[in-house]
Amino acid sequence: MNLNEYSEALAAAVERAGRSTVSVDARGRIPASGVVWSSAGEILTADHVVQRDEDLNVILPDGSRQAARLLGRDPHSDLALLKVEASDLVMPEFASGARVGHVALALGRPDDLQASVSHVVSIGGPVRGGFRYLEAYIQTDVTMFPGFSGGPLVDAAGRVIGVNSSALARGASLAVPVAAADKIVAALRQHGRVQRGYLGVSTQPVSLAEGVAQLAGQASGLMVISVEADGPAAKAGLLQGDVLIGLGDQPIHDIDTLHAALGPDTVGQDLTARVVRGGQIQSISMRVGPRP
Repeated sequence: MNLNEYSEALAAAVERAGRSTVSVDARGRIPASGVVWSSAGEILTADHVVQRDEDLNVILPDGSRQAARLLGRDPHSDLALLKVEASDLVMPEFASGARVGHVALALGRPDDLQASVSHVVSIGGPVRGGFRYLEAYIQTDVTMFPGFSGGPLVDAAGRVIGVNSSALARGASLAVPVAAADKIVAALRQHGRVQRGYLGVSTQPVSLAEGVAQLAGQASGLMVISVEADGPAAKAGLLQGDVLIGLGDQPIHDIDTLHAALGPDTVGQDLTARVVRGGQIQSISMRVGPRP
């Protein structure tokens, strides 16, 4: 493929994905962008650009302005789901399998359609801790122009592979991959937020004594430093000083493995915790609560 053919292919990809890229007017300055996510009128955008819950508007690619309502938001992944009453939305084609080195295009529609060419720099995740909970991410070297947040990251064929955000990491351009975003959309559609599991404990990683490590089949766990009164762990009888080494069928080595074991599908479920207490391994049943 010569340079002109390459250029024409990228322009065609932008045109294709642009039919499903909208403008989101939900803040007091330059509008942001969004992606048509379902034929039912759902629009996925970045949470940080939805600065108000009312007087939300979406400008479609044909220039028509539609009132929108907020179905839900997840600040931890910086995604928000809007709904418009429109029946002629163009659905994008979604794709997975982005690889490091692939050409990727970031699209935005702060007014007219805009695009920026980049490459996939890395694919990673999960990110759990602080204020961010991401099952996966795509990092690119894209220039995130004002108003691009909430717009699609697309491959060279114009297929949506993620949703861009300028707020997920300082100094890096990240996108939430389609598969991870789709799970968040399902939760927002049903609950208006993403429920994440919660035990109500503060912990720190510790090494296990050699004999206990052999019995447990692992070298480390999480020592319980404090137990929140009336929290799930307190109700189950977990004590300060216990060392958590397993939850459900997941070994617990550190805080990342604990967060991984407390996914949205665990809320309200009874899980068996394996703990070291007094040098002995015990099993304690506890019902996972929703994170406040």
